[in-house]
Amino acid sequence: MQFKGFTLDRFQIESINSIDKGHSVVVSAATGTGKTLIADYVIDKYLPAGKKIMYTSPIKALSNQKYADFKRAYGADKVGILTGDVSINPHAQVIILTTEIYRNMLLAKDKAVSDVSYVIFDEIHYLADIERGAVWEESIIFSPKHVRFLCLSATIPNARQFANWIQHIQKHQVDIVVEKKRPIPLQHQFFDLEKGLCDFRQLHEQAQLDKYPRYDRKKRCKVERKLQSHLDLIKQLKTLNRIPCIFFCFSRSLTEKKATSLKDMHFLKPQETATVQQYIREKLQKTDPAIAELATTHHLRTSLAKGVGFHHAGLLPILKELVEELFGMGLIRVLFATETFAVGINMPAKTVCFDSLEKYDGINFRYLNPKEYFQLAGRAGRRGLDNVGFVVSLVDREFCDVKRIQALITEDKEPIKSQFRLSYNTVLNLLHNHTPDERQVILKSSFYSYQRQGTQSSQAIISSFEHKRRKLEGLGYVRGEVLTEKGEFARQIYTQELLVGELFATEFADLFTVQELLLLCAALVHEEKRGVEFKELPVKHTSLLLQKLRQNKTLVKFFEHAKCRRLEPMLLHWFEQHDFCGLLDVTSMPEGDIVRFFRQIIDLLQQIHRATSNAELREKIEHVLGRIDRDVVRPLL
Repeated sequence: MQFKGFTLDRFQIESINSIDKGHSVVVSAATGTGKTLIADYVIDKYLPAGKKIMYTSPIKALSNQKYADFKRAYGADKVGILTGDVSINPHAQVIILTTEIYRNMLLAKDKAVSDVSYVIFDEIHYLADIERGAVWEESIIFSPKHVRFLCLSATIPNARQFANWIQHIQKHQVDIVVEKKRPIPLQHQFFDLEKGLCDFRQLHEQAQLDKYPRYDRKKRCKVERKLQSHLDLIKQLKTLNRIPCIFFCFSRSLTEKKATSLKDMHFLKPQETATVQQYIREKLQKTDPAIAELATTHHLRTSLAKGVGFHHAGLLPILKELVEELFGMGLIRVLFATETFAVGINMPAKTVCFDSLEKYDGINFRYLNPKEYFQLAGRAGRRGLDNVGFVVSLVDREFCDVKRIQALITEDKEPIKSQFRLSYNTVLNLLHNHTPDERQVILKSSFYSYQRQGTQSSQAIISSFEHKRRKLEGLGYVRGEVLTEKGEFARQIYTQELLVGELFATEFADLFTVQELLLLCAALVHEEKRGVEFKELPVKHTSLLLQKLRQNKTLVKFFEHAKCRRLEPMLLHWFEQHDFCGLLDVTSMPEGDIVRFFRQIIDLLQQIHRATSNAELREKIEHVLGRIDRDVVRPLL
């Protein structure tokens, strides 16, 4: 079977046959096998029939990429995007959106969902994510019965169980299609600090020998070797003709440090360098001139001219886009990147390298799990160009766990597990939209309950619902099972809904100045990160703000902590000086994170604007949104 110029593989044909029968499909196929073609088929099939398709993704970067791809393929009038802070052509037939936005539309009973025929869940394994997994689960539970799903993931070891759960709650046929074979096989190798490039058998044998005392080992500075090991590896890869390569690091700062450390290595021909430099100039001419003066931009330009790049979430969107485009053009031979580069972005390389097989997960340093490893390793091997994809991990035999490494590189056997938990927003929407009997059915429909196959787990969720309902009643959001005006407001808020409700659905809302409104929303969305510092300057608004909030213990407890005080100098500098790039003088937060921070503020402000009937509050919100759009969105994004 041919589709879009490709001869389809077995798993693609099976998936398409299921789609033609009107079934939902769970596709578990290795990275690089061509799962996207199945999504394309869904769109090609339903678009001419006037049906609506929603394509959900776990990250905004992937949403933006898919929007650009689909717009080129189907036309700007047929495609739209919704990501909280961005809304373009929201009534189009094909909508690309984050999974959170789709879930929110379902909870709000948005009329747009009634016309949807298919929902494509890209990277469906995010359902097992501790922080965000419940969003995917609720998206499936609350979808109308007429909607069909295409669930895509590199590996779902319990695909049959997952499909049976969807079939059980949605009452329609759900097929599974599994493809474990990669079109380009992976060859897993290791770069040991002493032994150099080796396979697992050699690594294991040497680790066994190391158990016995040796007295002839040369003493060298291990720290120095560790710092230089990536240079030795890249030189060897270049000699073996195994570039381009993507070098994954689990630290943003490391991607930049390692890229700049290749200052004496050049991978491009003179004409290629000239092309890169011209491309960069043309790209930067389209944005704020101050961006070209940033230290990050300077480091990136210097590296890119040599065929070396770095990519992480802390970069400005325009710089990430620049790197992705040059990599896609084959003008970056060595790219140092964090793991976000591997989520959905279809940019393979001949070789994938790991700076380490351990990562910091916010609590501890731990080994990657097989799903994480293969998500990244799967970028090795370019279809039509390579016969094998090489995956090389930097290891230190003295400290590595060989058994763990063997399990890591063998196969992903880890099933996706439910992370379902009720939010206050979900409880409010269940009370608003469903009868008691309907709520019982919905609460028992979670994948959590299905996996545990017992009434005890269902009862735990029902008890959680009742506990949250009583708390909401005590705070004045509901009376019995009926939402108050305050509850109706909070039902439309998806970020810190109780705090936002206490602030903006009460008499407090009229007390806040525009600056205080900005500070409050910033504090509500700000995520503390290690190493991020703020310049200590005199503050004035925070003290007045806390005085206004003094009568509400919940609010004072949240805002008393240093958040507002730390954020005030940064935000008011921008607000008063109209100077985005000047923010770098008052905080060490990376430029890309600052943009993301403002995007989160936009998202929350828009939620409040939709939820409130307070005309004065709306006017203040519009003023702040206008300022962000003028000073941040239009110049930088």
